[in-house]
Amino acid sequence: MKKRFNIAIQMDPLEKINPKEDSTFVIAQEAQKRGHKIFHYLPKDISLKNNTITAKGSYFKIVNSSKKFFKKQKEKSVNLNQFHCVLVRQDPPFNMEYITATYFLEMLNKKVLVINNPTEIRNNPEKLSMFNFKNLIPNTLISEDLIEIQNFIKKQKFTILKPLYGNGGEGVEKVKKGSSKNKTIIQRMIKKYKGAIIAQKFIKEIGKGDRRIILIDGEYAGSVARIPKTGSIKANFHAGGSAKKTGLVFRDKKICAELKPYLKKKGLFFTGIDAIGNYLTEINVTSPTGMQEINRLNNTKLEKIFWDKLEKKIKR
Repeated sequence: MKKRFNIAIQMDPLEKINPKEDSTFVIAQEAQKRGHKIFHYLPKDISLKNNTITAKGSYFKIVNSSKKFFKKQKEKSVNLNQFHCVLVRQDPPFNMEYITATYFLEMLNKKVLVINNPTEIRNNPEKLSMFNFKNLIPNTLISEDLIEIQNFIKKQKFTILKPLYGNGGEGVEKVKKGSSKNKTIIQRMIKKYKGAIIAQKFIKEIGKGDRRIILIDGEYAGSVARIPKTGSIKANFHAGGSAKKTGLVFRDKKICAELKPYLKKKGLFFTGIDAIGNYLTEINVTSPTGMQEINRLNNTKLEKIFWDKLEKKIKR
């Protein structure tokens, strides 16, 4: 008889999920098809009480309805040590609520599989962990020093500026060497995002797409090219980018091969890496998206690969 598992998903409110686009939706849907029970809670609703990690939320089922896709049971508080697996699937930002949740999840019994490893999602911010692969990334500076950033911009024709802890294409700016506006843009970003920002050499191949590559347990599962709107540099789907079918192009095979041992060692089971041209630009470890777009373009079901591999890792 096939095992049924008790699965908790730490994520954003169900009411905010778009079932036609969201990767967590198809992951939860596939879990339900396999007979697993699914519990949903928000990051703010996890608590530590006398060495017990609890979460307040609801078991839910996905339903076919034009009004909403889910039906919740009555809200309750549960002991997360009673679950087989906890999936961390909330969007960043990387804030203290996010940090606290990773500390709590680290305290769970080792029999509870947490995907991704909470220690490593905290230690591998999306735009920082790529520095472990210096031979694969574009020329990049992270700083809140105005002079440092200005000097960096002077060394290439165009530079991309973006917040260190943003997501979904938020706050991305393209600046030109010698522009009188650069100082104001830098100062505004540092003030708005309260700290260091990223300055990165502009990669002209962005016109061919910013590729989201999905790796499951370190293995390539699928990819999609996110094409910016005409006149835009933002390729993220949240920012209006469109999906285009792609395979492993440029240096993608090399990038995947070099990342695999690192991701497996760190317990980063489900990751979405970003590549433009020959370069790795991000390693997304908290809540990678792109599954549904890849599924539609390739007539596949990445969520089946996800659960086939994950079920083998659950220890009880």
